Amino acid sequence: MNESSCKGDRLLRVAVFGAGVFGRHHLRIYRQLERDGAPIRLAAVVEPNAAARAALHSDPGLLPGDAAGRPPVFASVEECLRSRRKGDLTLDAVSICVPTSAHAETASLALGEGLDVLLEKPISLTLEQADALIRQADDGARILQIGHLERFNPAVAAVRPLLNRPMFFEAHRLSVFHPRSLDVDVVLDLMIHDLDIVLSLAASPVRSLHAVGLPVLTPAVDIANVRVEFESGCVANFTASRVSTEKVRKLRFFQPHQYISIDYARQDLLVIDVTHAPEGAPAGVNFNPSSLAALSPSKPRVLPGEPLKLEIEAFLASVRSRVPSPPGGRDGRDALDLALRINAAIAAHAAQAGLQPRRHNP
Repeated sequence: MNESSCKGDRLLRVAVFGAGVFGRHHLRIYRQLERDGAPIRLAAVVEPNAAARAALHSDPGLLPGDAAGRPPVFASVEECLRSRRKGDLTLDAVSICVPTSAHAETASLALGEGLDVLLEKPISLTLEQADALIRQADDGARILQIGHLERFNPAVAAVRPLLNRPMFFEAHRLSVFHPRSLDVDVVLDLMIHDLDIVLSLAASPVRSLHAVGLPVLTPAVDIANVRVEFESGCVANFTASRVSTEKVRKLRFFQPHQYISIDYARQDLLVIDVTHAPEGAPAGVNFNPSSLAALSPSKPRVLPGEPLKLEIEAFLASVRSRVPSPPGGRDGRDALDLALRINAAIAAHAAQAGLQPRRHNP
């Protein structure tokens, strides 16, 4: 397949900033798309860590084995962008997979260079930073897509046509401990995935929330439980832990006459419909089995797919069409806003309960 004539699309040159755990997955997907003949080229990689840079060249799944086709690997974002300004490098778009603390600065540099940006979640550490990125993207007519990965989970895509005023959500996201993303707490690390999904499904402003969280292995909150009430009357409970003995990624919700369960990891969807008893059936104290409602389980078809690949393909389609694909900057800001409100509630509860922050020896 001719890379420049595939569906008439011009060749897009992309970079990945940050080749850690998440960045290596972005590299893998871009290389896979490239090998499959998609009109893209992995044109550059940025990784500050020298050992990580060296390791990239030993993995042919991430970088080409021959030097002729291998993209340059830069030690800093500034060095990469300087090469582009000099005309030594052509770039159209970038995946930003740096630590959360560097999201705002790195994305701002890329947007300022006229690049379209796929920014890993959360959008930033503060709402002020998020607002600045959104303005910068709007002013420069740039694509700013936020990496809320579960938006592209096939089970989530399959459930959207079934929505009928959901009124109660129960989300569980549990992980065993990994020494990554420790620059943020479990709310910004894990729970924010479910916050984004429920905000999009509930489609209602938040009215109030109650939260509790505790540090376990790190100075930050490692396990949290939250109850959120929406203006619509919908209620959502969220539990997130990065110190669990098992990995769980599930969302359940109830809506009129229906229960729906999503298993993100298995990309599985279970729907249980409640059918009413026949009219005229005995009711009240005159109990009769025929008066009971019937439960009808079903498993709607879910088209399998890797969420990250679907996310990146949506981003590249937006770069070509200039039509943003959700979740955009404002979606990322909404999820961050709720996450920060939850963290404030956790801190207030800790103060009220007299819980002292954990002290860690330097």
